[in-house]
Amino acid sequence: MNMDAHLDVINACRFCFMCRHLSPVGNVTHKEADTPRGRSLILDKVRMDRKYLNNTDYIKTLYDAELSAACRYHCVSHYDEAALILAARRDAVEAGLVPNNVKALAEELKNAKFEIEGSGDVLYYIDRYTEQQPEILEAFQGIAGEVKVIRGGDAGKALSVLGYTDEAKQVAEKFATAVKSSGCKTLVVSCPAAYDAFKNDFPIEGITVLHSSEFLLQQGINANAGKTAYYLDSDYLKNYNENLPAPRELLQSLGYELKPFGTNNEESYSAGEGGVVYDLLTPGLAEKLCRRIAGLVDDAQNDLLITASPYTRYVLEKFQPELNAITLEQAAAEVLESIHAASNIQ
Repeated sequence: MNMDAHLDVINACRFCFMCRHLSPVGNVTHKEADTPRGRSLILDKVRMDRKYLNNTDYIKTLYDAELSAACRYHCVSHYDEAALILAARRDAVEAGLVPNNVKALAEELKNAKFEIEGSGDVLYYIDRYTEQQPEILEAFQGIAGEVKVIRGGDAGKALSVLGYTDEAKQVAEKFATAVKSSGCKTLVVSCPAAYDAFKNDFPIEGITVLHSSEFLLQQGINANAGKTAYYLDSDYLKNYNENLPAPRELLQSLGYELKPFGTNNEESYSAGEGGVVYDLLTPGLAEKLCRRIAGLVDDAQNDLLITASPYTRYVLEKFQPELNAITLEQAAAEVLESIHAASNIQ
């Protein structure tokens, strides 16, 4: 089984309580099964007797995991519980034991067909959640100017996270072919999950991949926004990619004063971003995660939340529309609009 490669994680995590406070799902369900320790105990049972992989409650628990990797990132020994869950999901797929909602979602994701539009030397990827928030593309283009765009579905990361490894590679290959046909050498993504995919899972030869915050930072924007904001970290930029500094550097260059959010700087407040399509997979849990974030906001109307993840902004707007949440692209565009408005008045 795939999870056999991670027996060290099972042995270490099954009796360890140190990171349970960093489990986003555990913090909203209050179930031991939704912590790294609980999941490791379940998989230890499966390890000892493979018939338990056929337990529907066990499988559901695997797919309820939000994969924030906050526990791994802050573990003193960096035991890779996220990799263990992904391996166990692959085992469930290979055994034909995935829940029907997972199967249906995977079938949809397999049908991705990528198209390229526009002109320019830079290619901008419109993922599922950026597609549903056209204001993000509008904000990006308002700063970057004319760019080519590629759209058509998830580029393989979601399938990979669901445990469909072979299918994920096939979709990623289709995406890479489309990217190369664009003639562009720079691919910019707002979606941190896509950034992680192209950086670590499915790198595209000859293509430089930048998160939008890295690209916008390169534009040399310096301003004095005079605004206070709370930055909601991306799981994929922080916990999977060594806490990419570009988002904070961009906001600082724009003159935002960033205040710490929540109870500590180790927790994940991305509302299930690590699951890539978590709101489609487990909408009830995604809503609870959003509700917890809302519960940590002092003034819903006036507190500004800025996220590097279109997914996070989308689910917050869906489940907690009273919150004032924007993406990095929108934050940058708003500052530049203010500058232009002030110069026109003068």
